[in-house]
Amino acid sequence: MTYRKILKQYWGFDDFRGIQEEIIRSIIKGEDTLGLMPTGGGKSITFQVPALSTQGICIVITPLIALMKDQVTNLQKLGVKAAAIYTGMDHNQIISTLENCIFGDYKFLYISPERLSSDLFRIKLKRMNVSMITIDEAHCISQWGYDFRPAYLNITDIRKMLPGVPVLALTATATPRVVKDIQEKLSFACENVIKMSFARKNLAYVVRKTDNKINELIHILNKVSGSAIVYSRNRRNTVEIAKTLTENGIPAEYYHAGLNSDIRETKQQDWSQDRVRVIVATNAFGMGIDKPDVKIVVHIDMPDSPEAYFQEAGRAGRDGKPSYAVLLFSSGDKRIINKRISDNFPKKIFISKVYDKLSYYYEMAMGDGLGCKYRFSLSEFCQQFRLPLIQTDSALRLLTRMGYIEYVDEMDYAAKLLFTAQRDELYRIRYSSIITEQIINVILRLHSGIFTDYVPIDEKLICSKAGVDQNTLYRTLQYLDKTRIVKYIPSKRTPIIEWSRARVDSSKLRFDPEVYELRKHEFKERIKSMIEYVSRKNGCRGEILLRYFGEKKTTPCQICDLCLQKHKSGLNEGVYEAIKEEVTQLLNKAPAEAAELYKLSYGKEQLDTALRYMLNEEIIYMSYEKIYLKKNENK
Repeated sequence: MTYRKILKQYWGFDDFRGIQEEIIRSIIKGEDTLGLMPTGGGKSITFQVPALSTQGICIVITPLIALMKDQVTNLQKLGVKAAAIYTGMDHNQIISTLENCIFGDYKFLYISPERLSSDLFRIKLKRMNVSMITIDEAHCISQWGYDFRPAYLNITDIRKMLPGVPVLALTATATPRVVKDIQEKLSFACENVIKMSFARKNLAYVVRKTDNKINELIHILNKVSGSAIVYSRNRRNTVEIAKTLTENGIPAEYYHAGLNSDIRETKQQDWSQDRVRVIVATNAFGMGIDKPDVKIVVHIDMPDSPEAYFQEAGRAGRDGKPSYAVLLFSSGDKRIINKRISDNFPKKIFISKVYDKLSYYYEMAMGDGLGCKYRFSLSEFCQQFRLPLIQTDSALRLLTRMGYIEYVDEMDYAAKLLFTAQRDELYRIRYSSIITEQIINVILRLHSGIFTDYVPIDEKLICSKAGVDQNTLYRTLQYLDKTRIVKYIPSKRTPIIEWSRARVDSSKLRFDPEVYELRKHEFKERIKSMIEYVSRKNGCRGEILLRYFGEKKTTPCQICDLCLQKHKSGLNEGVYEAIKEEVTQLLNKAPAEAAELYKLSYGKEQLDTALRYMLNEEIIYMSYEKIYLKKNENK
């Protein structure tokens, strides 16, 4: 079956977009491929189509549990066999899933990078017929990337186990240095980058300076209609901002990683289906969301890097219609963002102190601890030892990168259920509704051993079989818990600490320059780039971002706040700069007559104004009826 037939059969599209087909042809030929596509560029098509056209299973490595679940559900709706393994599944569920991938003719297995080091997974992987490996968020494998995750380095071992299996790495944000590093870390046979321009012609970037961000936010949302995302770095602030917006007649919900997974899913669905207009969220929200009609993304707080900002802002306007990315900037923000350097890279003596305290916390003796895993409360730990919360969190992340511990700050645990009422009692109980009885019957059919011990339950599957939504199931199980028919432990997210090495004396901790000094320098440079971005008073915001990502051939967007401000010529800044760029390129080749310049795709009045200004400023000059570029403009 041809690629287009597969595209039409499963997705209903007649043709591919952008560089999708080029990536597909590359991976089908067995070539390791790095695809650079902006948010909304259609990354999933680039691996799902070739996987469906070949024998075997595609292993998809992604850190995003929500994305795994959504893509598996969407593929299953299309009649494609797909599965995912993620934290919270019990041992039997994992074994069953892996066995299905060996014998069940499955086409996709979604898995987290942390799972790659599991002995069980590696044993089962050897028996799978793997057609290709796809790595989403591939910038995470580079320590020069803005979101480096050590678990991604396990992919190299998996490649050795599957010689000859091609790799497709995908990312929406990578500087030239990171692009090179991704290919080296993944052991590409040869460099092979297929890149789509990151330019978003419909997305206007705006920086708005204000010392009253909430009032400005309300003003902006009243001016720009449509679905919106508001990003804040602080969980508590997401709650307060959502409440303030709602009180001002703008329906809003909040979202952050500390919420129960069911509540997060409900909030995301309410926003996705336009039951609320605005979602106020931390950066935990957004990866893999399938909502093309977001009209505006507003950042209340400045992100740490152009990469993070570009990815989050890029969630606006994926339908191609005019949309906005607004960053609110106050006089105190430079001080706040610079403080993040010491917050993210605390002093080495402090990191050693945290390591010692962690050992005391779990009563870990010297030489002990290797492989020990514990649930962890950061707030409780900091309170007990009187440690600052943010710097302690950073210290734990650095200790993870140094290889001493594994600190996973948000791990999903599945809901668990135990029937306290005996099976024969259930038939005598009068339930409050038919739905309650229906849910109980579905649970009993799906899960065995539930009368003798707590059993992890698949809430999505129960909802599907019982024909109810997540909220109804949650309320019903809470009711059954209160009436002592069951004991119900809702799904939750909790941090985990695991010792990667036996405990050593803190004076012997090794601070590798690539983990500490060099990464600290990279972080400072990103902060500097963000400050430069918000501080610019001329130029083009779109060009600033594109050049950061290594695009050299750029033109002013003509729709950002800098482009729309007036230039000295009387034109908008963006229009003047665009005309100047084209005139310069043309005259760089050879002097030209005025008639040639007037063939450029601008109105005569705009060209007259721009050329007159360029003549007055001696950027160009006329001689013998031809127009020349001044020599210093050729440089």
